[in-house]
Amino acid sequence: MATSPRDASAGEHVAMRRALELASQGPLRGPNPQVGCVLLDAQGKIVSEGWHEGAGTAHAEVVALANLSKSGTSAEGLTAVVTLEPCSHTGRTGPCANALAEAGISRVLFSVSDPGDESGGGGEVLTKAGIEVRGGIELEAGEKLLERWLVSTGSQRPWVTVKWAMSLDGRAAAVDGTSQWITSATTRQRVHNDRSAHDAIAVGTKTVIIDDPSLTARKPDGTLFEQQPFAVVVGETSLPSGAKVRNHPGGFLHHQSHDLRQLCQELFELGHRSLYVEGGPTLASAFIKAGLVDEFHITMGALLLGGTKLATTDIGVSTMEDALKLDIQSVTQSDTDVFVIARPHKQGV
Repeated sequence: MATSPRDASAGEHVAMRRALELASQGPLRGPNPQVGCVLLDAQGKIVSEGWHEGAGTAHAEVVALANLSKSGTSAEGLTAVVTLEPCSHTGRTGPCANALAEAGISRVLFSVSDPGDESGGGGEVLTKAGIEVRGGIELEAGEKLLERWLVSTGSQRPWVTVKWAMSLDGRAAAVDGTSQWITSATTRQRVHNDRSAHDAIAVGTKTVIIDDPSLTARKPDGTLFEQQPFAVVVGETSLPSGAKVRNHPGGFLHHQSHDLRQLCQELFELGHRSLYVEGGPTLASAFIKAGLVDEFHITMGALLLGGTKLATTDIGVSTMEDALKLDIQSVTQSDTDVFVIARPHKQGV
Protein backbone atom coordinates (compact mmCIF):
# COMPACT_ATOMS: atom_id res chain seq x y z
CA MET A 1 0.00 0.00 0.00
CA ALA A 2 1.33 3.45 -0.93
CA THR A 3 2.47 5.66 1.93
CA SER A 4 1.75 9.38 2.20
CA PRO A 5 4.67 11.60 1.21
CA ARG A 6 6.51 12.98 4.24
CA ASP A 7 6.53 16.68 5.00
CA ALA A 8 9.33 18.80 3.62
CA SER A 9 12.23 19.39 5.99
CA ALA A 10 13.55 22.81 6.97
CA GLY A 11 16.45 22.27 4.57
CA GLU A 12 14.05 21.43 1.74
CA HIS A 13 12.16 24.68 2.38
CA VAL A 14 15.49 26.50 2.07
CA ALA A 15 16.10 24.63 -1.18
CA MET A 16 12.68 25.73 -2.49
CA ARG A 17 13.48 29.35 -1.71
CA ARG A 18 16.67 28.91 -3.71
CA ALA A 19 14.66 27.41 -6.57
CA LEU A 20 12.36 30.46 -6.48
CA GLU A 21 15.41 32.74 -6.70
CA LEU A 22 16.58 30.83 -9.75
CA ALA A 23 13.13 30.99 -11.32
CA SER A 24 13.07 34.78 -11.04
CA GLN A 25 16.09 34.93 -13.38
CA GLY A 26 13.91 33.64 -16.21
CA PRO A 27 11.91 36.01 -18.44
CA LEU A 28 8.76 37.51 -16.94
CA ARG A 29 7.27 37.88 -20.42
CA GLY A 30 6.12 35.21 -22.85
CA PRO A 31 3.81 32.19 -22.75
CA ASN A 32 5.89 30.10 -20.36
CA PRO A 33 6.11 30.45 -16.57
CA GLN A 34 9.26 31.27 -14.62
CA VAL A 35 10.51 27.97 -13.15
CA GLY A 36 13.55 27.02 -11.08
CA CYS A 37 14.83 23.61 -9.96
CA VAL A 38 17.47 22.34 -7.57
CA LEU A 39 18.58 18.74 -7.02
CA LEU A 40 19.45 17.51 -3.52
CA ASP A 41 21.52 14.53 -2.45
CA ALA A 42 20.66 12.25 0.49
CA GLN A 43 22.25 14.72 2.93
CA GLY A 44 20.13 17.60 1.60
CA LYS A 45 23.02 19.28 -0.21
CA ILE A 46 22.32 21.05 -3.50
CA VAL A 47 24.22 19.20 -6.22
CA SER A 48 22.74 20.90 -9.28
CA GLU A 49 20.58 23.86 -10.30
CA GLY A 50 18.67 25.09 -13.32
CA TRP A 51 16.02 27.54 -14.48
CA HIS A 52 13.88 28.03 -17.57
CA GLU A 53 15.21 30.73 -19.90
CA GLY A 54 12.13 31.15 -22.10
CA ALA A 55 9.92 29.53 -24.72
CA GLY A 56 11.73 26.94 -26.81
CA THR A 57 14.56 26.42 -24.30
CA ALA A 58 14.98 23.45 -21.96
CA HIS A 59 12.79 23.42 -18.87
CA ALA A 60 14.32 23.97 -15.44
CA GLU A 61 14.27 20.29 -14.46
CA VAL A 62 16.01 19.24 -17.67
CA VAL A 63 18.63 21.98 -17.24
CA ALA A 64 19.35 20.83 -13.69
CA LEU A 65 19.67 17.20 -14.82
CA ALA A 66 21.96 18.22 -17.67
CA ASN A 67 24.18 20.26 -15.34
CA LEU A 68 24.37 17.27 -13.00
CA SER A 69 25.34 14.99 -15.87
CA LYS A 70 28.21 17.30 -16.79
CA SER A 71 29.72 16.67 -13.37
CA GLY A 72 29.52 12.92 -13.94
CA THR A 73 27.04 12.45 -11.09
CA SER A 74 24.00 10.17 -11.33
CA ALA A 75 20.51 11.46 -10.48
CA GLU A 76 19.56 8.08 -9.02
CA GLY A 77 17.90 8.56 -5.63
CA LEU A 78 18.12 12.37 -5.62
CA THR A 79 15.36 14.80 -4.63
CA ALA A 80 14.14 17.39 -7.14
CA VAL A 81 12.83 20.67 -5.72
CA VAL A 82 10.85 22.56 -8.38
CA THR A 83 8.85 25.79 -8.16
CA LEU A 84 6.07 24.51 -10.47
CA GLU A 85 4.62 21.00 -10.73
CA PRO A 86 6.63 19.24 -13.47
CA CYS A 87 4.75 19.28 -16.77
CA SER A 88 3.25 16.15 -18.29
CA HIS A 89 2.83 17.17 -21.93
CA THR A 90 5.03 17.30 -25.02
CA GLY A 91 5.28 20.73 -26.58
CA ARG A 92 8.46 22.27 -27.99
CA THR A 93 10.21 20.19 -25.33
CA GLY A 94 9.39 16.83 -23.73
CA PRO A 95 7.49 16.27 -20.47
CA CYS A 96 9.59 17.07 -17.41
CA ALA A 97 7.79 14.50 -15.24
CA ASN A 98 9.03 11.74 -17.52
CA ALA A 99 12.55 13.19 -17.61
CA LEU A 100 12.75 13.13 -13.81
CA ALA A 101 11.41 9.58 -13.60
CA GLU A 102 13.76 8.28 -16.28
CA ALA A 103 16.75 9.93 -14.55
CA GLY A 104 16.05 7.99 -11.34
CA ILE A 105 14.81 10.85 -9.13
CA SER A 106 13.16 9.33 -6.04
CA ARG A 107 11.40 12.36 -4.51
CA VAL A 108 9.89 15.52 -6.03
CA LEU A 109 8.83 18.62 -4.12
CA PHE A 110 7.02 21.46 -5.90
CA SER A 111 5.49 24.75 -4.82
CA VAL A 112 2.60 25.49 -7.20
CA SER A 113 0.35 23.01 -9.01
CA ASP A 114 0.22 23.42 -12.79
CA PRO A 115 -3.33 24.56 -13.69
CA GLY A 116 -2.93 23.85 -17.42
CA ASP A 117 -5.33 21.37 -19.01
CA GLU A 118 -2.53 19.89 -21.12
CA SER A 119 0.55 20.56 -18.99
CA GLY A 120 -0.93 19.76 -15.56
CA GLY A 121 -0.99 16.35 -13.92
CA GLY A 122 2.76 15.82 -13.69
CA GLY A 123 2.52 14.95 -10.02
CA GLU A 124 0.20 12.06 -10.80
CA VAL A 125 2.56 10.82 -13.51
CA LEU A 126 5.43 10.85 -11.02
CA THR A 127 3.40 9.10 -8.34
CA LYS A 128 2.42 6.33 -10.74
CA ALA A 129 6.13 5.92 -11.51
CA GLY A 130 6.74 5.20 -7.82
CA ILE A 131 8.22 8.59 -7.01
CA GLU A 132 7.35 10.33 -3.75
CA VAL A 133 5.65 13.68 -4.48
CA ARG A 134 4.78 16.60 -2.22
CA GLY A 135 3.25 19.90 -3.41
CA GLY A 136 2.51 23.26 -1.80
CA ILE A 137 6.03 23.93 -0.49
CA GLU A 138 6.55 27.70 0.04
CA LEU A 139 3.20 28.07 -1.73
CA GLU A 140 2.59 31.76 -1.00
CA ALA A 141 5.97 32.76 -2.44
CA GLY A 142 5.48 30.46 -5.43
CA GLU A 143 2.06 31.90 -6.25
CA LYS A 144 3.38 35.45 -5.91
CA LEU A 145 6.19 34.73 -8.36
CA LEU A 146 3.85 33.11 -10.88
CA GLU A 147 0.88 35.42 -10.32
CA ARG A 148 0.64 36.88 -13.83
CA TRP A 149 1.05 33.49 -15.48
CA LEU A 150 -1.45 31.78 -13.15
CA VAL A 151 -4.12 34.44 -13.73
CA SER A 152 -3.51 34.38 -17.47
CA THR A 153 -3.60 30.59 -17.70
CA GLY A 154 -6.74 30.38 -15.58
CA SER A 155 -8.64 33.09 -17.46
CA GLN A 156 -7.22 32.38 -20.94
CA ARG A 157 -6.39 36.05 -21.40
CA PRO A 158 -3.40 38.27 -20.60
CA TRP A 159 -2.87 39.79 -17.17
CA VAL A 160 -4.08 43.39 -17.72
CA THR A 161 -2.39 46.42 -16.18
CA VAL A 162 -4.15 49.75 -16.77
CA LYS A 163 -1.98 52.84 -16.40
CA TRP A 164 -2.78 56.51 -16.39
CA ALA A 165 -1.26 59.80 -15.25
CA MET A 166 -3.39 62.60 -13.89
CA SER A 167 -3.32 65.86 -11.98
CA LEU A 168 -4.28 65.91 -8.31
CA ASP A 169 -7.79 66.92 -9.36
CA GLY A 170 -8.12 63.87 -11.62
CA ARG A 171 -7.49 65.42 -15.05
CA ALA A 172 -5.54 63.59 -17.76
CA ALA A 173 -5.07 66.73 -19.85
CA ALA A 174 -5.62 70.47 -19.82
CA VAL A 175 -8.71 72.06 -21.37
CA ASP A 176 -6.88 72.46 -24.71
CA GLY A 177 -5.98 68.75 -24.74
CA THR A 178 -2.29 69.10 -23.90
CA SER A 179 -0.95 66.51 -21.47
CA GLN A 180 2.86 66.76 -21.67
CA TRP A 181 4.02 66.61 -19.01
CA ILE A 182 1.73 65.87 -16.07
CA THR A 183 4.38 63.71 -14.42
CA SER A 184 8.15 63.87 -13.87
CA ALA A 185 10.95 62.42 -15.97
CA THR A 186 11.51 59.76 -13.30
CA THR A 187 7.91 58.59 -13.64
CA ARG A 188 8.13 58.59 -17.42
CA GLN A 189 11.16 56.29 -17.24
CA ARG A 190 9.29 53.94 -14.94
CA VAL A 191 6.59 53.72 -17.59
CA HIS A 192 9.20 52.66 -20.15
CA ASN A 193 10.42 49.99 -17.74
CA ASP A 194 6.84 48.78 -17.33
CA ARG A 195 6.34 48.67 -21.09
CA SER A 196 9.36 46.41 -21.42
CA ALA A 197 8.05 44.14 -18.66
CA HIS A 198 4.76 43.43 -20.49
CA ASP A 199 4.15 41.29 -23.55
CA ALA A 200 1.84 43.81 -25.23
CA ILE A 201 0.84 47.47 -24.96
CA ALA A 202 -2.48 49.00 -26.01
CA VAL A 203 -3.75 52.49 -26.78
CA GLY A 204 -6.85 53.84 -28.50
CA THR A 205 -6.96 55.25 -32.02
CA LYS A 206 -7.51 58.78 -30.69
CA THR A 207 -4.22 58.64 -28.80
CA VAL A 208 -2.37 57.61 -31.97
CA ILE A 209 -4.00 60.31 -34.08
CA ILE A 210 -3.39 63.12 -31.55
CA ASP A 211 -0.01 62.16 -30.08
CA ASP A 212 1.53 59.79 -32.67
CA PRO A 213 3.35 57.80 -29.94
CA SER A 214 6.04 55.27 -30.80
CA LEU A 215 4.97 53.01 -27.88
CA THR A 216 8.50 51.64 -27.65
CA ALA A 217 10.25 50.84 -24.37
CA ARG A 218 13.30 53.07 -24.09
CA LYS A 219 16.24 53.35 -21.70
CA PRO A 220 17.22 56.68 -20.08
CA ASP A 221 19.72 57.29 -22.89
CA GLY A 222 16.99 56.90 -25.51
CA THR A 223 18.09 53.50 -26.84
CA LEU A 224 15.57 50.67 -27.03
CA PHE A 225 15.22 47.92 -24.44
CA GLU A 226 15.93 44.49 -25.90
CA GLN A 227 12.43 43.41 -24.82
CA GLN A 228 9.79 45.37 -26.71
CA PRO A 229 6.03 44.96 -26.22
CA PHE A 230 3.70 43.99 -29.06
CA ALA A 231 1.84 47.21 -29.95
CA VAL A 232 -1.96 47.21 -30.22
CA VAL A 233 -4.20 50.07 -31.30
CA VAL A 234 -7.89 49.65 -30.47
CA GLY A 235 -10.70 51.37 -32.35
CA GLU A 236 -12.53 51.58 -35.66
CA THR A 237 -10.98 54.84 -36.87
CA SER A 238 -8.37 54.47 -39.60
CA LEU A 239 -4.81 55.26 -38.62
CA PRO A 240 -2.51 57.62 -40.52
CA SER A 241 -0.29 55.76 -42.97
CA GLY A 242 2.76 57.38 -41.41
CA ALA A 243 1.88 56.60 -37.77
CA LYS A 244 5.03 55.66 -35.86
CA VAL A 245 3.35 52.64 -34.28
CA ARG A 246 3.04 50.95 -37.68
CA ASN A 247 6.79 50.34 -37.56
CA HIS A 248 6.92 49.15 -33.98
CA PRO A 249 9.91 46.79 -33.40
CA GLY A 250 7.78 44.47 -31.26
CA GLY A 251 5.07 44.04 -33.90
CA PHE A 252 1.80 45.89 -34.52
CA LEU A 253 -1.93 45.13 -34.58
CA HIS A 254 -4.85 47.45 -35.30
CA HIS A 255 -7.83 45.84 -33.54
CA GLN A 256 -10.85 47.53 -35.08
CA SER A 257 -13.47 45.81 -32.95
CA HIS A 258 -14.55 47.25 -29.60
CA ASP A 259 -14.88 43.73 -28.21
CA LEU A 260 -12.08 43.77 -25.64
CA ARG A 261 -12.63 40.17 -24.58
CA GLN A 262 -12.09 39.12 -28.17
CA LEU A 263 -8.89 41.18 -28.24
CA CYS A 264 -7.64 39.58 -25.03
CA GLN A 265 -8.40 36.11 -26.36
CA GLU A 266 -6.55 36.89 -29.59
CA LEU A 267 -3.51 38.18 -27.67
CA PHE A 268 -3.53 35.06 -25.48
CA GLU A 269 -3.59 32.83 -28.55
CA LEU A 270 -0.61 34.78 -29.90
CA GLY A 271 1.32 33.88 -26.73
CA HIS A 272 0.99 37.19 -24.91
CA ARG A 273 0.41 36.74 -21.17
CA SER A 274 0.44 40.40 -20.04
CA LEU A 275 -1.03 43.60 -21.48
CA TYR A 276 -0.18 47.18 -20.53
CA VAL A 277 -3.11 49.50 -21.30
CA GLU A 278 -1.65 52.97 -21.59
CA GLY A 279 -4.38 55.19 -22.94
CA GLY A 280 -6.36 57.14 -23.32
CA PRO A 281 -9.26 57.61 -20.88
CA THR A 282 -11.83 56.01 -23.18
CA LEU A 283 -9.85 52.78 -23.64
CA ALA A 284 -8.82 52.55 -19.98
CA SER A 285 -12.45 53.03 -18.93
CA ALA A 286 -13.64 50.40 -21.38
CA PHE A 287 -11.28 47.82 -19.87
CA ILE A 288 -12.53 48.73 -16.38
CA LYS A 289 -16.17 48.53 -17.43
CA ALA A 290 -15.54 45.10 -19.02
CA GLY A 291 -14.07 43.79 -15.77
CA LEU A 292 -10.75 42.95 -17.42
CA VAL A 293 -8.31 44.84 -15.17
CA ASP A 294 -5.97 42.99 -12.79
CA GLU A 295 -3.88 45.95 -11.64
CA PHE A 296 -3.92 49.74 -11.82
CA HIS A 297 -0.81 51.93 -12.06
CA ILE A 298 -1.92 55.48 -11.29
CA THR A 299 0.45 58.44 -11.07
CA MET A 300 -0.63 61.82 -9.74
CA GLY A 301 1.40 64.87 -10.65
CA ALA A 302 1.56 67.79 -8.22
CA LEU A 303 -0.58 70.19 -10.24
CA LEU A 304 -4.20 71.19 -10.80
CA LEU A 305 -5.77 71.46 -14.25
CA GLY A 306 -9.52 71.79 -13.84
CA GLY A 307 -11.81 71.36 -16.82
CA THR A 308 -13.48 68.25 -18.21
CA LYS A 309 -10.54 66.12 -19.38
CA LEU A 310 -10.97 63.44 -16.73
CA ALA A 311 -8.64 60.45 -16.41
CA THR A 312 -11.60 58.05 -16.70
CA THR A 313 -14.98 58.26 -18.38
CA ASP A 314 -17.95 55.90 -18.02
CA ILE A 315 -16.92 52.76 -16.13
CA GLY A 316 -20.43 51.47 -15.50
CA VAL A 317 -20.87 53.08 -12.08
CA SER A 318 -24.05 55.11 -11.49
CA THR A 319 -24.35 54.97 -7.71
CA MET A 320 -22.03 54.57 -4.73
CA GLU A 321 -23.25 51.00 -4.28
CA ASP A 322 -21.80 50.16 -7.72
CA ALA A 323 -18.40 51.71 -7.04
CA LEU A 324 -15.42 49.56 -7.98
CA LYS A 325 -13.64 49.01 -4.70
CA LEU A 326 -9.86 48.74 -4.82
CA ASP A 327 -7.17 47.27 -2.62
CA ILE A 328 -4.13 49.55 -2.43
CA GLN A 329 -0.93 47.55 -2.92
CA SER A 330 1.54 50.41 -2.51
CA VAL A 331 1.84 54.20 -2.45
CA THR A 332 5.22 55.78 -3.21
CA GLN A 333 6.48 59.28 -3.93
CA SER A 334 8.93 59.96 -6.74
CA ASP A 335 10.12 63.54 -7.27
CA THR A 336 6.85 65.51 -7.17
CA ASP A 337 4.67 62.54 -8.19
CA VAL A 338 2.65 60.07 -6.13
CA PHE A 339 2.47 56.57 -7.60
CA VAL A 340 -0.31 54.19 -6.57
CA ILE A 341 -0.58 50.49 -7.38
CA ALA A 342 -4.08 49.11 -6.73
CA ARG A 343 -6.12 46.05 -7.61
CA PRO A 344 -9.85 45.37 -7.80
CA HIS A 345 -11.07 44.17 -4.43
CA LYS A 346 -11.80 40.46 -4.31
CA GLN A 347 -15.07 39.54 -2.66
CA GLY A 348 -14.64 37.56 0.53
CA VAL A 349 -10.99 38.56 0.99
